[in-house]
Amino acid sequence: MAIGHAPGVYTGGANVIAVLILLAEFGMFRQALARDQVRLYAAQSALISVLAVIVGAVNHLPELYVVAALSAVLKVIVIPLVVRRLVPEADQEQAAGIAGSGGLGLASTVLAAIVVAAFAFFAAARIPVPGGAAPATALSVSVSVLLVAFIVMIHRRDVISQAIGLFSLENGISLAALVVAAALPLILEVALLFDLLVAVVVFGLLIRIHHSHAESLSTTDLTSLRG
Repeated sequence: MAIGHAPGVYTGGANVIAVLILLAEFGMFRQALARDQVRLYAAQSALISVLAVIVGAVNHLPELYVVAALSAVLKVIVIPLVVRRLVPEADQEQAAGIAGSGGLGLASTVLAAIVVAAFAFFAAARIPVPGGAAPATALSVSVSVLLVAFIVMIHRRDVISQAIGLFSLENGISLAALVVAAALPLILEVALLFDLLVAVVVFGLLIRIHHSHAESLSTTDLTSLRG
């Protein structure tokens, strides 16, 4: 019987970081306050930046250092600060009551997310990625992060959580890009970050407008707009 070889330091470390990114996404289900979700998003983004540095060092891609630095500044510092300023202090307790309110209970939603993440993991593992910069397992995890982020956006019925879900979805895309397109030209990487910045501005406007009209962070009242 053949004996499997243990993964190297690079492969093992990259896989651990990818799994931590997925665990941070699952952690967003249990956080009641918006500021706690923002902290998890910042931690998740920091892990993406660390992985970009590691991939750049191992594969001799210096442009990834620039991408990691820009990503850290934007997603670890700027976006969390902007989101915190958008949430009025008086609404923090209100957000706690809203967060977690969904069509399903928390346990059922987490179970559904686990099933979806497992399906995504094993389905993506069948995708051949020859010569990927990061370990192929990271690609499978990135697809799981994408689908779990969608569930966060669907389950949580406050606008802050939905914004964080969208931003963390972009982290899943960044993780996948480190596997299949780490050598992407720097200008394209910066363009992707610029798209994220535009999304932050748009969500910021939506949050302010929604709060000024509804005096709430909840999106449940928007169901009355259905035809």
